[in-house]
Amino acid sequence: MSGYKIGDYHETYRTFRLEAPERFNWAYEVFDRWANDPSKLAMLWVGNDGVSRNITYRELSDRSKLVANMLIARGAKPGDRVFIMLPRIVEWWEIMLGCIRSQTVSAPATTMLTARDVSYRINESEAKIAITDSENADKIKSVIDQCPSLDEVIVVGEAVGLSKYEDLLRSVSNDLPNPNNLSSDPMMIFFTSGTTGNPKMVLHTHASYPVGQQITGKFWIDNGPEDLHWTLADTGWAQCAWTCLFAPWNMGAAVFIWDQRGKFDAEGTVQMLERYPITTFFAVPTAYRMIVIDTKRRMNTKALRHCVSGGEPVTPELIEGWKRITGLNIWEGFGQTEGVLCLATFPGMLYKPGSMGVAAPGFIMAVVDQGGNELPDDVEGELATRISPERPVGLFKEYWRNVEANTKAFRGDWYYTGDRAYRDSDGYFWFVGRADDVINSSSYRIGPSEVESVLHEHDAVAESAVVASPDDMRGNIVKAFVVLTEGYMASDELASKLQEYVRSATAPYKYPREIEFLEELPKTVSGKIRRNKLREREIERKIREFE
Repeated sequence: MSGYKIGDYHETYRTFRLEAPERFNWAYEVFDRWANDPSKLAMLWVGNDGVSRNITYRELSDRSKLVANMLIARGAKPGDRVFIMLPRIVEWWEIMLGCIRSQTVSAPATTMLTARDVSYRINESEAKIAITDSENADKIKSVIDQCPSLDEVIVVGEAVGLSKYEDLLRSVSNDLPNPNNLSSDPMMIFFTSGTTGNPKMVLHTHASYPVGQQITGKFWIDNGPEDLHWTLADTGWAQCAWTCLFAPWNMGAAVFIWDQRGKFDAEGTVQMLERYPITTFFAVPTAYRMIVIDTKRRMNTKALRHCVSGGEPVTPELIEGWKRITGLNIWEGFGQTEGVLCLATFPGMLYKPGSMGVAAPGFIMAVVDQGGNELPDDVEGELATRISPERPVGLFKEYWRNVEANTKAFRGDWYYTGDRAYRDSDGYFWFVGRADDVINSSSYRIGPSEVESVLHEHDAVAESAVVASPDDMRGNIVKAFVVLTEGYMASDELASKLQEYVRSATAPYKYPREIEFLEELPKTVSGKIRRNKLREREIERKIREFE
């Protein structure tokens, strides 16, 4: 079985064009086209209990129209935000499609968030409706009084005193025509971490984002109407929208979803790949690495033919390990919450392990200096996307309500990604590191200030600085350097208490896996903490350990 291989890359890149029509609603224009066949599979879902369901495009089309009418009946108007915090249950996809149909703006969130995180996101987006499940309802209930914009909380499952999802759906019909909305209307908000302050809101519009995911689905994950694609991604992350929703469904493929709860299960993942006819697969390098370490035999997959990864560099050793157990390459790609796939090594191309690949069709990528001047090959600079004279389809509209972030990211003819890279003579880009202090750990983006602000709430912490520390499994881990307040003594016990304090106050993937106590932090003359000095120290320590 084969999808849509890119063929002659240079010819495809030269001739490929994407256009966003003036009016566009992806749920009607694209998704429902596949729903014309009442038997066409859209999703193979496996529950946490191991029970599987086959769900058709037609079923999701009908159910999502119910969701759209339910949201409208609850008073949601076009442009109103809907906060969605659900695990990998089928209702998440119904609701995402329903928001598109009703022209409400979905704001997906991971179930790992704490009540504090939830309150911030609801208030920042001014969400009118929040939808969650029974397991997470208490997080929202605990902050309702702190969220003045929130009119209603809807729960999938049972919850005392809150609206029940299925009850509300029974009161509406699935008759809802295409609203024929402007393609420039807001469609979705993702929260993404930055160097300073709380996460920023990334705003995507109705046409640019879903239409741009054709690049991802057609050329990179290589999907066609006969494929079953599986992405290991939480519903709160952009990667889920990328390759669990828009990219495969653009191509008429079905998505495989395993509602696995808790920590990543390498053995269970192998069992799923061997039990079900999954043809294409995405995982972050950390997950691939854990599978390779855990698997000592050749995997007996039913149909697997193509594997992709992103979020952090894939090492040659990992690629060889994956080949050993599957016989397949891992094809790397690069993109952000702010857009779609913009760099990749595509099937059939020259393979350079560890490279982010070449510019994707539809994107002009370059390495530039601070003035926007393109740098020669093999010279490190900032990775940027050209936005003039044409803005690429797939790039986000803006950081919503954040003038400072927009001013920093959009300069002259370029959108600056915030990553540093260089390009070789063959046009392949190589990742060097973040241009800012954002930590990439197991492909989670973690702003150091998010962790520092929680640490500073503890009585023992006078000052702190959080940086990335190299790690063989996760690429980087979060490490905190802490200066204690008077009366506290450094100890392993105190470090454990601070770790647990952060875990209880914010999403657990953000907590510092290492804490080191210092008498003072390195600072500039003006008193600004020099995180770069602490990062360099960690890199040097790792090199010494290796030697």
